[in-house]
Order: sequence, then C-alpha cells, then structure tokens
Amino acid sequence: MHLVFAGPVIEWRGPAPYYFVVVPDEESSDIREVAAMATYGWGVVPVTARIGKTSFETSLFPRNGAYLLPLKNAVRTPHGLAAGDDVTVEMTVLLGT
Repeated sequence: MHLVFAGPVIEWRGPAPYYFVVVPDEESSDIREVAAMATYGWGVVPVTARIGKTSFETSLFPRNGAYLLPLKNAVRTPHGLAAGDDVTVEMTVLLGT
C-alpha cells in the first residue's frame, strides 16, 4: 500500500523529545484495514517513507485511532523540520513482514 499525505510534525516530550508526523484520518483508516497483515506486534506497522530526498524505514505507532510516523533526527534535521511544521510524506506499508 503506497500513500502520499501531508501532516503536522508534533513533539512528544519524555526523557528525550521525540518527533512524529501525524498520519491524517483518511490514510490512517486505510492503514487500519491492512494493519493485521502488516503488524509484527503491539499494533506497530512497518513502513518505508520518504521526505524530500531522504528515504528511511520505521514503524508507525497507533495513537487515538490514527498513526504516528516517527521522525529520527537524521531525517528531521536536514529538512529543518520542527514541531508545528507541515510535511509531505510518501510512504509504503510493508505487508507480510
């Protein structure tokens, strides 16, 4: 499943700040339909994603009926992304992994 969407960057504070892109409702609904075929436990869904010219692999986290795409500093920093920014993401859900 390949998706392209725009979503806000949020900061999740903890012992260290973590950054995520919120997957919009429509795309989250589509992901929920295939999540059972993709998840490897705890509801996380493996994906490959691209922001600008940067490609990376990670896993979506389910949160309040939607999904959050983690943004490592290696992805966020070169693009100057901060909490509150909107970013366009190309993403492929990895089924059967």
